[in-house]
Amino acid sequence: MEDLTQRQVDILKAIIQEYTESGEPVGSEILEKKYKLGVSPATIRNEMVELAKKAYLKKTHFSSGRVPSAKGFRFYIKHLMKEKELSTVDEVAYKNSVWDDRAELHKLLAHATKVLAQRTGLLSLTATGTSDIYYAGVGNLLSKDEFLDLKLSKQLFGLLDEAPYWEGILRQFYKMEDEVMCMLGEGDFRDSTFEDCASVFGEFSGGTAKGIIGVVGPKRMSYDVIIPQVRYFSSLLGDIIKSQGM
Repeated sequence: MEDLTQRQVDILKAIIQEYTESGEPVGSEILEKKYKLGVSPATIRNEMVELAKKAYLKKTHFSSGRVPSAKGFRFYIKHLMKEKELSTVDEVAYKNSVWDDRAELHKLLAHATKVLAQRTGLLSLTATGTSDIYYAGVGNLLSKDEFLDLKLSKQLFGLLDEAPYWEGILRQFYKMEDEVMCMLGEGDFRDSTFEDCASVFGEFSGGTAKGIIGVVGPKRMSYDVIIPQVRYFSSLLGDIIKSQGM
C-alpha cells in the first residue's frame, strides 16, 4: 500500500490502536508484547524509524516512543480501518431523537447537535450556509487529556462562535466528493495549537438549507465508530430537511 511494506503497515496499525487506547507515545516493547507482530523489539524499532522518515509517525518531546502523525491516521482511515456499522436500533434512536423537531429547522439542528454530542461523547458542531452555528458537549472535551491543555481548549472554545471559520470549512467540504471530511491536526486546522485535535464532518442539504454537522475531539478518537455515526446522521438530517421542503 502506497510506500509501505506489509510489516510497516502492521506496525503502524498496532501503533494507532495502542495510541488510541492509551493516549501515550508507543514504544517497541509494548508492541512486541501485546500485538504479536512476530518480530523482535529491535526490528520494530528499526521499522518505526522508517515510518517516521516517511512521516507516518512522529516523536514527542517527552518520550522515546512515537505517535501517529496526521498522515499516519489518514492512511489508517483510508486503507486499514474497518467501520463499525450502526445497528438498526442505533439508526432508529437517531431518527426518533429529532423527529418531533422536523418542521422547524432551528430546533431540528439545535437538537441534532445535542444528540450527536451525547451519543459520541465529544463536542458536536453544526454550521449552516447562513452563518448559524450550533454546538454542544463542551464538557465532554474536558474529560479528554488533550484538552486539559489550557491553550488548546481556550483556542478551540474561542472558535466556536467564529462563524467565518466554520463557513470556510463548509465551503471546503463542497469541493470534496467524500461523504465525510476528516480534519487532522495542525495541517488541516492551519494552526499549530490544534496538532492534537481532529474533527469529522458530514454534509446535509435541502432546497435552501445547507450545512455540516460533526464532532471535534482528540486526534486519537475512535474513527471506526465516529465516522459511520456522522455519515448516517448527516444523511438523515438531509433527508428530513428535503422532506419538509426546507
